[in-house]
This record gives sequence, structure tokens and C-alpha cells, in this order.
Amino acid sequence: MIAWRPAVAAGDDPEGLAPFAVEVEPSRSQLVKEIPLLVILAIAIAFVVKTFVAQAFYIPSGSMIPQLDLGDRVVVSKLAYDLHDPRRGDVVVFDAPPNAVGAKKPEHRSLPARVVREVLQSIGAVQPSTEEYIKRVVALPGETVEGRDGHVFVNGRELVEPYLPAGATTSPFAPVKVPAGRLWVMGDNRTNSSDSRVFGPIRRSSVVGRAILRVWPFGRAAFL
Repeated sequence: MIAWRPAVAAGDDPEGLAPFAVEVEPSRSQLVKEIPLLVILAIAIAFVVKTFVAQAFYIPSGSMIPQLDLGDRVVVSKLAYDLHDPRRGDVVVFDAPPNAVGAKKPEHRSLPARVVREVLQSIGAVQPSTEEYIKRVVALPGETVEGRDGHVFVNGRELVEPYLPAGATTSPFAPVKVPAGRLWVMGDNRTNSSDSRVFGPIRRSSVVGRAILRVWPFGRAAFL
């Protein structure tokens, strides 16, 4: 904090050494008053950013190996699909469909507990309580998707999937036409992924955002 010193009377400082201003340390009581306000401000910023802009997301399973390992953290943009519709190949986070295997119901917590969890979720320290999933968009509304001969076919043409691990194959599934307002999503780890083959096409409105950046571990940080 800067405090201005009153003017020095003539003759009181013959060598002109008096400073124009001096540093004044904030009192302990002032710091005690300011810290709670700073904490509240930090929580508010984290909550607003998580709600409207971006969220750090914890990878809870190995369904996206090798692109994403268990325990990785990614940044999910919540603004991406305000600019354009989801595209084939996008890695998206979405609310678990009601018929998904192992989907959990929202837990009821006290207000302080919810606030603490919201902050921890915003930095990716804990997994979201709504059991949000992360998968890759494979087919778009109006397209027909099918699994045969170990590959995915969209509108009768084999889909090139360079993101799959070497030697990966896709289990067969009957042709499905993706309805309007829906997306067909699948995990890159095809032998260990509960995805649209299990719970069907997801609602476009259930998409939380697009995963754009892997931020943890630091040694594997990369755009997705």
C-alpha cells in the first residue's frame, strides 16, 4: 500500500533525502478481513468459468486409450458448439444417458459441500458427480452407422480412424440411422468402452462441451 507523506518543512531536510512516498505494510487485521473476500472471489470466478467457459475434466476410465489414459485431465470448452455443430472425430463430454450401464443418480449434498465440490470439479481434482462420459463422435444426425468386418461403416463407406490403437477392431453391430438431434459416439478403446453400441445415440443437448486440450500429465500435454 502506498501512503503519501506530508510535505517537509524547509530546513527540516537540508539534504533532500525525504521520500515523496513510503511503503506501508497492511495491518494484520486488514489482511484477515481481505482473505475471505479473496477466497469468495476466487470461488465465484472458478464457478463462472466452469459453468459458461471451460472445465477441467478427470478421465475416469480407460475407454479412450491410447488418446486418453485413466487419470488424465483435459480442458473441455463449453463455447465450442456455440460456434459450430459437433463434427465427426470430436472428443466430447456428455451427461451419462439414463440407460447407460452403471450410471449414477445425482447425489444430494449440503450447500457448503456442493460449493467445495464445484470448485474441485472446475480444476479437475475430482470426477463430476453426474457421471459425465467422454467419447468420440463417429456418426452425425441423418447418417447410418454400422459395425462389420472389424470396422465402422458410415453410409456404407468404411470410416478411416487413425486415432485407434494398432490392431484395434470394432465389434459388429446392426445398421442404425442416427436420428435428428442425436450423435453416435464411441470410445477409442473399442474392446473396453460402454458407448452408443450399448446405450444408443446420445442427445445433442446432453453434450457438455468439446475436449480441446490434455493438460495432465504435463509430459503428455497436447491438443486433442
